[in-house]
Amino acid sequence: MPIWKKPTDLNQLNAANQGTAAQHLGVEIVELGDDFLRGRVPVDQRTRQPFGLLHGGVSVLLAESLGSIGAYCASPEGYNAVGLDVNANHLRPVTSGWVTGTARPVHLGRSTQVWQIDLVNEAGELTCVSRLTMAILVQR
Repeated sequence: MPIWKKPTDLNQLNAANQGTAAQHLGVEIVELGDDFLRGRVPVDQRTRQPFGLLHGGVSVLLAESLGSIGAYCASPEGYNAVGLDVNANHLRPVTSGWVTGTARPVHLGRSTQVWQIDLVNEAGELTCVSRLTMAILVQR
């Protein structure tokens, strides 16, 4: 059974990223399942650090973007989702290609949500694991 409480589709999610840091870095939302959201970011001149590796902050940006979008879409109409805490463990370097993240809820509460976001390289190897805690607030 789908967890989404707001009507949404991939075109709508990608359009919402227009004019944001996520768009500037090339983040794409590529799949919306019943209980997960998947997106990716290229490893290129915009996203590498000086040693040629994917910048850890870009991994966190992808993770927080996916978890935040997921939390918003899983919240009732009239509610927003805002980040409270994000952490990330960088497990494997990436120098080229795409990194794909999959966000799944760990907890969908009335006032908080917790999301697990796993990032993998093109070979499917885990590159980063992240956990995001969101506050669910009434829109003002």
